[in-house]
Amino acid sequence: MTELEAPEHGNVPPGAPHDSMLSETVSYVVGLGLALLLTGVSFWVASTSSLWGPGVATGLVVLAIAQMGVHLVFFLHITSGPDNTNNVLALAFGVLIVFLVMIGTIWIMGHMNANMGVNPQMMNLQTQRG
Repeated sequence: MTELEAPEHGNVPPGAPHDSMLSETVSYVVGLGLALLLTGVSFWVASTSSLWGPGVATGLVVLAIAQMGVHLVFFLHITSGPDNTNNVLALAFGVLIVFLVMIGTIWIMGHMNANMGVNPQMMNLQTQRG
């Protein structure tokens, strides 16, 4: 199939523009179904006792990444096509800013905890006065 040919009805990859309302609606319904399925599985993973304890956090992280992928492809229409370069760059910049804010906050809070703690000599004086 060349770029000049129109895709067949219903044979449109997720995130690509659709030529009919039915095709677009089906894409949104599939995305909604996948999002609901992943949400349900996440709640099950968090509430079940049949999984190995430390594996629950890993499972939730994997399901969260899958959920983000479903939202990016089916609802935000982020694809790897050449016309989505600006969208992907804006998304990457947003992720960079979020990580910088998170890392900066953790760094500042860690230094505040280390530098603003109670001095051991002061704590000793308080226990001696009793």
